[in-house]
Amino acid sequence: MKVVNNVEKTNIKKNFAYNIAYQILIIILPLITTPYVSRVLGVDGVGTYSYTYSIAYYFCLFGMLGISNHGNRSVALSKSDKNKLSETFWNNYIIQLLASFLSLICYFLFIIFFFDGNKTIAYIDSIFLLSYMIDISWFFFGLEQFKMTVTRNTIIKVSTIIFIFIFVKNPGDLWKYTLILSLGTFLSQLYLWFHLRKYITFKKPEIAKIKKNIKPILLLFIPVISYSIYKVMDKIMLGNLSEISQVGLYENAEKVVGIPLSIITAFGTVMMPRISTLVGENNKDQINQYTKLSFKYFTIIVSAMTFGLVGISEVFSPVFFGKEFTKCAPLIAGLSFTLIFLTWANIIRTQYLIPNKKDKPYIISMICGAIVNFIANCIFIPILKAPGALVGTILAEFIVFFVQFLYVRKEMVVFKHIKNNFIYLFFGLIMCIVVYYEGMVLSNSLKTLIIQIVSGGLLYIVLVLFYMYIKKDQDLFNILKSIKKSRRSTNE
Repeated sequence: MKVVNNVEKTNIKKNFAYNIAYQILIIILPLITTPYVSRVLGVDGVGTYSYTYSIAYYFCLFGMLGISNHGNRSVALSKSDKNKLSETFWNNYIIQLLASFLSLICYFLFIIFFFDGNKTIAYIDSIFLLSYMIDISWFFFGLEQFKMTVTRNTIIKVSTIIFIFIFVKNPGDLWKYTLILSLGTFLSQLYLWFHLRKYITFKKPEIAKIKKNIKPILLLFIPVISYSIYKVMDKIMLGNLSEISQVGLYENAEKVVGIPLSIITAFGTVMMPRISTLVGENNKDQINQYTKLSFKYFTIIVSAMTFGLVGISEVFSPVFFGKEFTKCAPLIAGLSFTLIFLTWANIIRTQYLIPNKKDKPYIISMICGAIVNFIANCIFIPILKAPGALVGTILAEFIVFFVQFLYVRKEMVVFKHIKNNFIYLFFGLIMCIVVYYEGMVLSNSLKTLIIQIVSGGLLYIVLVLFYMYIKKDQDLFNILKSIKKSRRSTNE
């Protein structure tokens, strides 16, 4: 049993590392170009791209429905049998293919008859819909084959950055920027199809089995569309109820907060198929152990990220994006606090609700979050503009977590886990105060930003390690033992 557990832990560590790379590559590599693009395209250019893409993204969602979560879970449960796995894939993918094709037609009709924005950019964005039509990453996630996704993203995303620096030179190159990003996404998805035949054979989809998949796919689509209301609808409502420049500010703030969010997403994507497998084996002890460790270590991580971003936001915005984006600072600081609720809700969702097929609480929580966000946006965006969208997002993320917490409080003892690890939020606050005052004393420069990041990181690490040492944390002592062993083997 120990051998099996060790193998599982090793696989989780590897898959987590691979998927962190996968999620970060999606966000961090374009973020490398953000200082350049922000200065070349300006706040209006960034806002136009974000507004138009947000609309296209909604049609993409209707094409994917709830395939990502349902497909991931279904593949994880049938991966031991190749025939069953093949049936599972084709009976799910045919739904995605038909829905995506219908969405693509509706998108073109919308652009032709109803859209009054930049139609050139909107037509180029249709390539994103084609990308979602052939997106089968959920299949490889279900198989826990994360290395492959890292490989394809490294090649495609690095190429994308190179092309942006070569071809995007002025505000008139917005169409080139959009084309490069959309084609990069399409080629990234196409790459996976060349590896598909290694794992499955073609199985003709069966009407009865397709119908069986439709209900869970539609059920899991409800939280997807609800989540998009307060992650994507914000920018569409900003564009309609405010100025396009406000969309540009909000877009860049989200990009920054998206970096730590990618790590949280990577964690959930890795753990969901693993927990689904353990649920099938009825291994409750291992599940409880994973949950305990998840709350501990991800509270440590998210505390550092949240309060770190708040502390450096005033210096980061003008240094990274340029003076035109100085007003991003309060947006970055505010959005950072959503990471805490997102992290805890992600653990609940991926380690209990979805693996145990408890979709109802998940759906209800997302609907509640969407309703709160929409109402808050209608009230605050016309008055506060981008900060109004921020208010709605913070309220929505809290509501989603709180509703999920109410549903699972007895099974997961979430409050106990949060209480045991609340001290790390306090350490994050101490770090934030120190880093913030460093920024006030020093000038807005890259040097100041580096000083803030290094000093804040060191302070937080010292506080956490000292607390673990005082509490005689077993995990810390295990780490120290492994370091000693590696030194001994090196000396020998």
